[in-house]
Parts: sequence; structure tokens; C-alpha cells
Amino acid sequence: MILVPLVLIVVALGIVLFSWAVKNGQYDDLEGPAHRILYDDDKDMIPDEARTDRQPGPAADESDTSASGSESEQDHPPRQ
Repeated sequence: MILVPLVLIVVALGIVLFSWAVKNGQYDDLEGPAHRILYDDDKDMIPDEARTDRQPGPAADESDTSASGSESEQDHPPRQ
């Protein structure tokens, strides 16, 4: 006696929530967020030793490289 009306209320609530999500555009772009993560635009946050696209430029002179290189080797052991 109690379960049938309770199930009907739960089903009606599910239908209302689903229609609300469709009206608010929750299902408009299913692939966009998955592809957006691949286009990472925070290159300035990547540490210099982890970058693969580094090119030697005028800012990287040997005195800075040797000083920071010895510190980074002591702080971070080489990866295998």
C-alpha cells in the first residue's frame, strides 16, 4: 500500500529533474568538456625541468642553469 505511491512519487520526481536538466542545457554539449581538457593553456605553471618544449633563449644563461640545476638535482632525484 505504501510502496506503490512512494515509487510513483520517485518516478515523477526523476522525470521532473530530467526535464529540468534538458531545459537548462545540461545535455547540449557532451564532448566539449572532454576535449577542452586536452587544450591546456597554463604553460606558465609547468616547472622548467618538466617542460618538453623548452628552447634555449637569451634568458637562460649558463650561470643560472648551473646554479639551479645543482639545487634541483639535490631536491628532486632523477626520474626513471
